[in-house]
Amino acid sequence: MVGPRSWIGGIFSRSGNRRYGSGKFIDFSLSPLQEQRLQQLQERLHVPFDETRADHQEALRDLWFAAFPNVALKGLISEQWKDMGWQGPNPSTDFRGCGFISLENLLFFARNYPASFHRLLFKKGGKRATWEYPFAVAGINVSFMLIQMLDLYSVKPRCFAGINFVRLLGDDEEAFDVLYCIAFAMMDAQGLVMRDSCMEFNVISLSLSLSLSLSLSLSLSLSCLITLDITLSYRRQIHYLCPQQEVLRVTRTQLERELSLEDVNRIQDLPAYNLLYY
Repeated sequence: MVGPRSWIGGIFSRSGNRRYGSGKFIDFSLSPLQEQRLQQLQERLHVPFDETRADHQEALRDLWFAAFPNVALKGLISEQWKDMGWQGPNPSTDFRGCGFISLENLLFFARNYPASFHRLLFKKGGKRATWEYPFAVAGINVSFMLIQMLDLYSVKPRCFAGINFVRLLGDDEEAFDVLYCIAFAMMDAQGLVMRDSCMEFNVISLSLSLSLSLSLSLSLSLSCLITLDITLSYRRQIHYLCPQQEVLRVTRTQLERELSLEDVNRIQDLPAYNLLYY
């Protein structure tokens, strides 16, 4: 599995929400329905994943069978979970980065947009590579990104994206979960678009590495040349991980733009909503 556990959530730790003007916060009034639904959503954010709770265990099993309906699950701790993109045999260790809501998001995606869910899970469509993002861990990062982008840990969102989202939440109590599915599909689409430039960079890097190896082989011993090749290989692996950070950043920026559109009155009005049916 690609990347350390610190990858979960860590890529957003240094980016805050964009505020209006010169650091000023936007104040606005909530309708009773918006306030109620925002509070319910915020309560979900504070529920940690508890592997001892029967309902959390059942939700995890449901996610497995939604992803692999014809494959029997050997246990809640099993090497099988790596097939879904978890970093180890125990998914509960990955949920610590975002809590139970990240599992709810994945399960909502699987149940409500199964074709899109499986397309992303099995990396269908477009030119793919073996070093692409791990599906489940990426899903947790999408949850984390949305929570920060919408400023949901504040009593009341104080950024444009959060304010516009609360308006949509008043229209649809499932707006956050639907937005999650949109964001996941957008992240995948952005990754495919950006992949070509990444691959071009890797081809150039590989060419330079080979040239350097040939030049040094004239003066270095065989053992030194092997050490050099290992170092270059390691540096290329690090490069493969870095583009995912940029993909998520670009995805966040695009979502913020779409949420600011004046003709978006429902979550389904977001232009990227169509990606769920691509």
